[in-house]
Amino acid sequence: MANIQELTERFLNTYGHESTEKIAVFHAPGRVNLIGEHTDYNGGYVFPAALTFGTTLLIRKRGDDQLGLCSTNFDLRKHIPIAPIAFDEADDWMNYPKGIVNVLQQSGIVFNQGFDMLFHGEIPNGAGLSSSASIEVVTAYALLTMDGLATDTVQIARLAQKSENEFNGVKCGIMDQFAVANGKKDHAILLMCDTLEYELIPFNSGEYRIVIGNTNKRRGLVDSKYNERRGQCEQAVQDLKAAFPELTLLGQLSLEQFQANQHLIQDEIVVKRAKHVVEEIDRVLQSMKVLKENDLAAFGRLMNASHDSLRDLYEVTGDELDAMVAAARTVSGVLGSRMTGAGFGGCTVSLVHKDSVTKFQEEVGRIYTEATGLVPDFYVCNIGNGVEQLS
Repeated sequence: MANIQELTERFLNTYGHESTEKIAVFHAPGRVNLIGEHTDYNGGYVFPAALTFGTTLLIRKRGDDQLGLCSTNFDLRKHIPIAPIAFDEADDWMNYPKGIVNVLQQSGIVFNQGFDMLFHGEIPNGAGLSSSASIEVVTAYALLTMDGLATDTVQIARLAQKSENEFNGVKCGIMDQFAVANGKKDHAILLMCDTLEYELIPFNSGEYRIVIGNTNKRRGLVDSKYNERRGQCEQAVQDLKAAFPELTLLGQLSLEQFQANQHLIQDEIVVKRAKHVVEEIDRVLQSMKVLKENDLAAFGRLMNASHDSLRDLYEVTGDELDAMVAAARTVSGVLGSRMTGAGFGGCTVSLVHKDSVTKFQEEVGRIYTEATGLVPDFYVCNIGNGVEQLS
């Protein structure tokens, strides 16, 4: 967790000591998806968990209509009018909090004053651990709290997704924002993305640790093939309407229904994409069963099957993620390893026995660097709370 005293001094040095308004502090986590990848925008199940590290926001009301935006992670900072708000590519990271202000205003909220904000991010940028969702959710929660308005975390997740989709032009599903807003310590979230029904599932990892491996291969959702995959899934739905006229999302099909009707899909590549989605949703449901039985070894096997499907059927892994997963699976004490996030770089998640964590970092780091020339980072993680105000 960030050093609040140091951040407060930084805030005052940036925005001045003159104001009598109180500085409030908020935190939203990053998230890791344990299993269930590229199922969210297909209306299927996912199984994410909030992390203990994320984005800390210090915020204070202003006496005018200006919005002050600065970050400890980027040099870019400025003051802009709080209304109207428009996307500007030159504003880079600031478009995430700006997008939240925009969607809150669209929902009918009128800000009678501006705010000064200082963001401090502990999530590696571009790693696929939801740094953008963390910024969006903490901004929405803080602004609503500062104005004395209701903070419905399910609604905040919807607003944050809308901001990313419409203001920032990234066609993401709702999983990232939902996990960041609704996480709970030592629990993962079984989330049905189509209906937003969810259940907090105790994640009893016992003697095993969640280790995230950052490939340090940057990935950008907007510029990647993410939107192409989404279009292929939509094409599969159109072809399958011949058997299921009411079908709107692949997640509405059972595995058996898909297997009996996949011949209706015209394009072989689209078949592969849809097959991954439907089988991955089934893997999430199998995961719930084995975790309730405390069968971590079976969960590890499902993690492995998930990665292999993302590599072979959905084709979103890439050389770096595949090299890191392959290296992880050679280490004794590893139950499972897979890519997490959208793919094309970013991170892996592995379930590693506590006695093997040091060996895991050393061996996977060495093998991965030999294979790719890149130096990875590792984070041994705990599962933390969703967005909250810090005292």
